[in-house]
Amino acid sequence: MNGAPVWAILIGSIFTNNILFASFLGMCSFLVCSNRINTAIGLGSAVIFVMFCTTVLNYLIYYYVLVPLNLEFLSFIIFIVVIAAFVQFVEMFVERFSPDLYYALGIFLPLITVNCAILGAALFMVIREYTFVQTVFYSLGAGLGWAMAIALMAGLREKMGYSNVPAALQGIGIVMLVAGVIAMTFMGFAGMLSTL
Repeated sequence: MNGAPVWAILIGSIFTNNILFASFLGMCSFLVCSNRINTAIGLGSAVIFVMFCTTVLNYLIYYYVLVPLNLEFLSFIIFIVVIAAFVQFVEMFVERFSPDLYYALGIFLPLITVNCAILGAALFMVIREYTFVQTVFYSLGAGLGWAMAIALMAGLREKMGYSNVPAALQGIGIVMLVAGVIAMTFMGFAGMLSTL
């Protein structure tokens, strides 16, 4: 069992162990959907919801169904099925209540199903042997961390639209450079929480 306090898990999953900047999970949608702040916040909110709900549900399924029946080898398949079901729910909800956001997110809303950050959160929960309460805080923090990262990048990309970026770095080049600098900045928080 992991003995880390829940507040340290929450803060750590947002800053020091940010699933995007520390593990580089979920980079595809991060790079493509961070052009506008509105799109980034919408996708970030969907990721928070899906990551929180699926990680908690996957915890219950893993420890109360798969482990007692010695079916742990099915965890990948079960985790992906749970994630896919929730993404379908979120997609229908966003299409119904926010069509502009639905069209702005385009193909990346259904692609949350294969967002490796969401599956990674469920797998980290198992690997780190979190308790149920730790899983709740970790999944919330990981979702908030991913959403904060994409919103931060979107804000910077909007500002970079008014900058003179060298021709060799325009487009994805400057985005990767800025993402690397942000990741190094987040590593500066690592000394604050030595329990993780």
